[in-house]
Amino acid sequence: MEAGGCPDGVCAAVDVHYLRTGGARAAAVLAADATFAHVLAARTAVLPQVLPYRPGEFYLRELAPLRAVLDELSGLGLLVVDGYADLDPSGRPGLGAHAHAEFGIPVIGVAKSRFRTATHAVPVVRGTSARPLFVTAAGMPAADAADLVRRMAGRYRLPDALRRADTLARVGPPAATATDRQPD
Repeated sequence: MEAGGCPDGVCAAVDVHYLRTGGARAAAVLAADATFAHVLAARTAVLPQVLPYRPGEFYLRELAPLRAVLDELSGLGLLVVDGYADLDPSGRPGLGAHAHAEFGIPVIGVAKSRFRTATHAVPVVRGTSARPLFVTAAGMPAADAADLVRRMAGRYRLPDALRRADTLARVGPPAATATDRQPD
């Protein structure tokens, strides 16, 4: 991957939040550069129903909301997910590997907690935090993915794009106000 750029023009950082109603809200923060220093847009999608959680098949629950929020988005070249790309050194697929297979683009997994079998995950310390993030990747070398996560915009442990995607997935987009309306 070229330094700072997205191979096909758009990078997306995504997250999914599960609603009490049984549905899910997915959010994507879009940028023209892989460090997310220049955010282009953010979008959300709500699915009224999603599959229930099944141990070992978390990706089945996550992929439908991700498909919905990324639908009709052209030129996607990199996806950053909150979680693991693969779950162990032998390559047992996690959400990121399944997303890589689904969308056909490199996927970086950024996990906030250590998964006991993911001994291959690259620890990345950001900001003033002493706690690392755990970076894995599908479709690109994990070392390159870790370097990119180190350089992503934001001064906190979690890169700003993932923080914003998390917030949008949890609370939704800001409500429109009268000043947001365009004149007729």
